[in-house]
Amino acid sequence: MQEIVKTQAKNQNSSSSSVKTADILLPLMLNKSYSYQITDNMDLKLGDIVKVNFANKDVMGVVWDISEKKKNAELKLKPIIEKITEIPSFPSNMIKFINWVSKYSMSPLGMVLKMSFGVMAKAKLVNKKTKKPICENPRYREIKLSDAQNLAVFELTQTTGVNGYQTCLLDGVTGSGKTEVYFKILANIIEQNKDAQILVLLPEIALLQQFVTRFEERFGEKPAVWHSGVTPAKKRDTWLLVAKGKIKVVVGARSALFLPFKNLKLIIVDEEHDKSYKQEEGGCIYHARDMAIVRAKIENFPIILASATPALETMVNARAGKYKHIVLKGRYGGAAMPKISVIDMKKNPPATRSCFLTDKVKEKLVENLKNKEQSLLFLNRRGYAPLTICRNCGHRLECPTCSAWLVKHKKYKQLQCHHCGFGIKTPNICPECEEQDTLAFCGPGVERIEEEVRDFLPDANSLILSSDITNSEKKLKEALDKISNQEIDIIIGTQLIAKGHHFPKLTFVGIVDADLGLESGDLRAAESSYQIIQQVAGRAGREKELGQVYLQSYMPNTPVIKSIIAGNRDEFLQIEINARKMAKMPPFGRLASLIIASPKEKLLDDFCNYLASVAPRYEKTVILGPAIAPMAIIRNNHRRRFLIKTDKNINIQTLILNWLARVKKPSQIKLKIDIDPYSFF
Repeated sequence: MQEIVKTQAKNQNSSSSSVKTADILLPLMLNKSYSYQITDNMDLKLGDIVKVNFANKDVMGVVWDISEKKKNAELKLKPIIEKITEIPSFPSNMIKFINWVSKYSMSPLGMVLKMSFGVMAKAKLVNKKTKKPICENPRYREIKLSDAQNLAVFELTQTTGVNGYQTCLLDGVTGSGKTEVYFKILANIIEQNKDAQILVLLPEIALLQQFVTRFEERFGEKPAVWHSGVTPAKKRDTWLLVAKGKIKVVVGARSALFLPFKNLKLIIVDEEHDKSYKQEEGGCIYHARDMAIVRAKIENFPIILASATPALETMVNARAGKYKHIVLKGRYGGAAMPKISVIDMKKNPPATRSCFLTDKVKEKLVENLKNKEQSLLFLNRRGYAPLTICRNCGHRLECPTCSAWLVKHKKYKQLQCHHCGFGIKTPNICPECEEQDTLAFCGPGVERIEEEVRDFLPDANSLILSSDITNSEKKLKEALDKISNQEIDIIIGTQLIAKGHHFPKLTFVGIVDADLGLESGDLRAAESSYQIIQQVAGRAGREKELGQVYLQSYMPNTPVIKSIIAGNRDEFLQIEINARKMAKMPPFGRLASLIIASPKEKLLDDFCNYLASVAPRYEKTVILGPAIAPMAIIRNNHRRRFLIKTDKNINIQTLILNWLARVKKPSQIKLKIDIDPYSFF
């Protein structure tokens, strides 16, 4: 009896000498969680949502860890204020995913959480009732698929019908019916598992409208939509319904990847090659396609990557057998691929210096107008003219806070900076020599191309599709509806129109400057040019009428254009793969960028020079820099860059962590880390 009493006393003493604590991660610019005391009456588990006091403010966070700590005089923890029961707990796999993304991208853990939880962090949840669930019971309406599509469905079903992770590449030419193939796979998964949820990622908000319409036609319900244009209130409703498992299908931009699905069973990444999947601003820099593959692996379900022009990295993985590769070679319904021709601008220049369209392009526009068929002119440059220069003194109008020329936008009667948003009314006099009416607008943007079209085809109905003009969902829908209803004869568009859209009467595509993408000089310049030209060309002749594509080029003998004309994608990819392999560039090596900025140029250069002096010297590692960034100043911040290049098997994150640990960064220095950079400006 005495022993029992002693044991009880010992347990009581042990209990009273420790405190049960929870590490709470907050959706803030923080790289760690903070410990709070769990009160005796609070039942908590990992992933629960709680309210705590942080920096004298009550904020919501997520329970990231639970432990017991010994009581001592120095241990003074704030108590958790309350557990938020109205918000479902984060699934354990979601916690693993957020931790993984933070570690890989070297982004603050709290900022990764913010991408997932930020919309809920300030939600008023008292008596909150979510609206009726969206896409709660989609029912697939069968359509007749082609033999090629049925074979693709069969091959994909062999993978997606079995529980477990696998990446599949659905590789089909433009117009081959890839969407209908993955619609059928999506339907099969929902039929087999009534609780399954599916995420479809699209790179551009512009693609969502047509997708939602097609989905509703096929399933009788609209999918839930998630992107930056959705209102915070609607986002909160969608977030809660997704977390409760009430929504079956979500279609969204890259940020939808961070929704806390209760029972996610498939991710589809459409247009997987698109650069828009790379998030390059904000508190976390990541590539949504790559992180989607990681999420699928962590949660052990399949993922489908779909594209007519797969990324080089994706093709390398497919050829190596890491990804299952399903190919759709022909267009749905037997439509022929468009005939593509190149116009050598050196031999066949436009009629005058003020024109940018060749006679052949103009003749085709006239012919299509006569035949009541639609045409598309593609130029990936917004505005009217990229450069404004004084004919008298040669002064070029620059942004006052960026090292960038001001772009003329005739529609808004403004000169604008496309980097910081600065704008001024177009002046009548030169700000340098003060001469009147001497400003000349050099080079074409889509507005200038439309002006040229209206000059020689005044009776044609033309429309510009670019992000600064169709800058809202409503405007974009109105524009796309006009095109679909054949109210528009000639579309003049940027990359907004390059992919995903299906216009049955569009039979001619003229690419105004096929050389434009090759000017960037980054390692993916040729690949990106090939992809966008091929995608734009794919808008032509998707029904019965044969499509025709003209490429205007001053460099018709580049591998990009020669491969497109020959229709030989594999040969082009092999040239690019060989070049990357020789240079040990991704995917055969690893890259990371350090982008360092400050309003004080001397402070910036001193810091960068010191950082260079303590750079690690490792085998199979090259550190280039500091170099002045191509965009040397943005928003009054001077910019410098380092590029780290290593072998594939080197942990580049650890290398950077060890390097940066050797220096103390001044508060007026901003440092951004970009793992696997896509942009080098």
